[in-house]
Amino acid sequence: MAGHGETEMTLHGCRIHVLRGGGGAPLVYLHGSGGGGLWLPWMEDLAKRFSLIVPEHPGFGRSDMPEWLDGIHDLAMFYLEFLAAENLTGVHLMGGSLGGWIAAEVAMLDSSRLKTLTLIGPAGIHVAGVQKPDMFLWSHDELARRLFHDKALGDEAARRAADPAGEDARMKNIYTVARLAWHPRFYDPLLMKWLKRVRIPTLILWGRDDAVLPAALARGFTDRLPHAEIEVVPDCGHVPQLEKKDFFVERVTRFITGSAR
Repeated sequence: MAGHGETEMTLHGCRIHVLRGGGGAPLVYLHGSGGGGLWLPWMEDLAKRFSLIVPEHPGFGRSDMPEWLDGIHDLAMFYLEFLAAENLTGVHLMGGSLGGWIAAEVAMLDSSRLKTLTLIGPAGIHVAGVQKPDMFLWSHDELARRLFHDKALGDEAARRAADPAGEDARMKNIYTVARLAWHPRFYDPLLMKWLKRVRIPTLILWGRDDAVLPAALARGFTDRLPHAEIEVVPDCGHVPQLEKKDFFVERVTRFITGSAR
């Protein structure tokens, strides 16, 4: 799609791939476990209002696999260094799923460069009694299908996930996810203790029918972020930015612009 560019940068000996588009206040998006590197329609829409920056995490896709990457805190520290290297302030930080977890960790450690935080079906929190499916037991196409509430969208995603042309990238991504989230499974006890340090405006978006990370997990975030806004999206799975694009773009834009008043 038009309206964006692709760059590379090297930080702490790790070369990463970065997508950039639009203009205005900086909005940094951290992708989920499926990987990044694609400029998607919802990004094009948000880039009409914001300067959108979409890095591909170390260990994923076209970015390097650094020797220092052992856990989620390494990525959080890396992105604090990324914001500093880019000389970004007043940043609207947004992340989906695994990327939402990373974004929450970044904000917990140091939110001095951040203006707002948006978390889309984030991992990172454990809630007693809420059973989480184990994505490490799923095939690539089964995981892709579970991302959506709409069966047709899930079937199309599963078809793309079965394309052998992308197998190397998929294996690299899942290997990195395992390094980050194998134990404990997709949550961080440190985040659970100290997420309360986050005092910037926060929006939590969750698909009501999320089959990857159940919407009941949102309670783990709202209990620790009592002033956060939460939006549970009906008839929607794990990726409202794809399944409910227009609503997603409008809701995020309204939240960010409202926080600037």
